[in-house]
Amino acid sequence: MTLSADSPVPAVTAPPVPADLNFRTVDLRGQRLTLAGLRAAVPRAQAGTMADAEQKVLDIIDAVRSRGFEALSELARAFDGVEQSHPRVPAEALAQALAGLDPAVRAALEESIRRARRFADAQRPADTDVEFGEGAVVSQNWVPVARVGLYVPGGLAVYPSSVIMNVVPALAAGVESIALASPPQKDFGGLPHPTILAAACLLGIDEVYAIGGAQAIAAFAYGIPAAEEKAGLDPVDVVTGPGNVFVATAKRLVKGVVGIDSEAGTTEIAILADATARPGLVAADLISQAEHDPKAASVLITDSVDLAAAVRVELERQAAATKHSARVREALSGPQSGVVLVDNLDQGIAACNAYAAEHLEIMTADAAGVAGRIRSAGAIFVGDYSPVSLGDYCAGSNHVLPTSGTAAFSSGLNVTTFLRAIQVVNYSRAALEAVSGHIVSLSGAEDLPAHGEAVTARFADGS
Repeated sequence: MTLSADSPVPAVTAPPVPADLNFRTVDLRGQRLTLAGLRAAVPRAQAGTMADAEQKVLDIIDAVRSRGFEALSELARAFDGVEQSHPRVPAEALAQALAGLDPAVRAALEESIRRARRFADAQRPADTDVEFGEGAVVSQNWVPVARVGLYVPGGLAVYPSSVIMNVVPALAAGVESIALASPPQKDFGGLPHPTILAAACLLGIDEVYAIGGAQAIAAFAYGIPAAEEKAGLDPVDVVTGPGNVFVATAKRLVKGVVGIDSEAGTTEIAILADATARPGLVAADLISQAEHDPKAASVLITDSVDLAAAVRVELERQAAATKHSARVREALSGPQSGVVLVDNLDQGIAACNAYAAEHLEIMTADAAGVAGRIRSAGAIFVGDYSPVSLGDYCAGSNHVLPTSGTAAFSSGLNVTTFLRAIQVVNYSRAALEAVSGHIVSLSGAEDLPAHGEAVTARFADGS
């Protein structure tokens, strides 16, 4: 069947696989789809997920803005099952967490920090001066924001790596005030997980809060005033960090009050593979992201029916053996996951650019050349030995990346997230006079004569 640009989304079919792992197929072969058609065809979470979360998040934001610590305590009780008098983590708890950290985990965190710092330090853009003539200089200076709020998720997993990914580029940018929030854990006395605290302490971050979800984003954006001898929480300029749909929605709703990195929501992986790919590795990498969350997206884009069939066999085998099998099966069986069959590599690249994956792996012949043709992705992983897991922990890259197609216009977290480009104009009298006639002409053309008069007034007295 050939579809026009206005045709409905292709019908979805699924081959005979066990009922509890329905890794579906979207067949695009023989079709010529526009970008809009491709975006509609690729697997996505069911429409309405973000909309369903929005009202709940609006209510949380309103509660935190209007009732401060009282609302945070109620939300901690409702969502996390903990009683909380103040969310600030004591300094001694941070020190104890670092002292008790497993030496092997500490060594791994230190290596991850070392690599992340090296990459982040290389990202800082240079200031620029442009001289248009004698006494006519325009500069662009990169200046760090004053204060940032960094969010580290909790819930189904523990993410000390996200502490590194948030903190290191902020430090490289020169941010002087850094606050970090992570959900309180009932099993740890209402504090964030000790490995989270240890990672923060390792990086020198001492302002840490046991606040989770949308309420953490609201607290960062609007601040919490001091109340009843409780120290306040100062608002920030930029909020960054990954999270679930509620965190991503909260970031979208406060954007404009504060800056954000991107809508880094529930994780997703797409793999572009051809007949040369190794089915076991493809399946392993799809499963590695599916274990994050039942709503995680795992998508294979391929022109090889044989590879798709072999990957299905491997998914069934490996999913049955992995620790979080039930979670993995639910994610792989959801509407956000599946195989996309394409005619050839060109159509596969077009599908990848339409999908705009958070993580995109390239497992094809000439993987590096194919990667160079990708225009929309949070991060690209090239070849058999660059799995997403490497980027999650120890590549040196950042794993806080845009999701849900927003990689088409958003970038992953990096040093410039925490910087502002400030332009400085420095003209002498002679340099201004040289262009004054042009300014008068343009201000007249725009019917804004006072603009021109503001220039000619500087020369009216002959001084």
